[in-house]
Amino acid sequence: MELHSLFPTVVATDRLVLDPLETAAQLQTLLALRGDQLSNPDPGCAWTGDLNGVWQVHEHPDLQPLADQVIARVWAYLDATGFDCHQVDLHLQRSWPVFSEWGQVVGRHHHPNAHVSAVLYLSGDGSGDEGSLCLHAPHQCNELVPGLAVGLNGPIAANHPFNQTQWTLAPEPGLLVLFPSRLDHSVIENVDEESLRISISFDFVLTARASDRPPEYLSPHPHQWQRCERPSP
Repeated sequence: MELHSLFPTVVATDRLVLDPLETAAQLQTLLALRGDQLSNPDPGCAWTGDLNGVWQVHEHPDLQPLADQVIARVWAYLDATGFDCHQVDLHLQRSWPVFSEWGQVVGRHHHPNAHVSAVLYLSGDGSGDEGSLCLHAPHQCNELVPGLAVGLNGPIAANHPFNQTQWTLAPEPGLLVLFPSRLDHSVIENVDEESLRISISFDFVLTARASDRPPEYLSPHPHQWQRCERPSP
């Protein structure tokens, strides 16, 4: 019997070569942007810049070189997943740091405002103790009986590749992860009392090119939009 795993979700990983001295300076820049805040705001929730006014770190001179490397990888991701890159424009919508102290997590969520998301890690030792990234399966098509894969004492083997509910990645400096923004993801608890998990998240949007007639379902380029004034009261 031949089994065919159809309609895969494509998640890409890559390794950026980080200069230790530059990384040390970039970490100091990010820590200065965070200030004295340690959570978001619940003590058990990691501090995320997008909720605290720090959402365009790609514009900071110290961090722009990192953003440029990420952008290049996103273009490669689009090409590898079948996009004609000559027919689309890529827009970096926002980027923000995430700090996870001991005992902190990031809850399950997705980014409905974006199309492609990325996370770049600046810390970690590969053990996962600082809190692994967890990508959640959107559907359990192969469980056959709805809910069976996660039910108590179910007959499906745990973590079977055809009934996988999630995939985890342990942070390491330079690890870059790219994935569709609609994919649910979370961060597992940081259980290392001595470590601070630091990463930068990125959101990208695809549109048609400004000079082209947009295809169906692909948004025209923002230059071709018209801002509609709010009616006077």
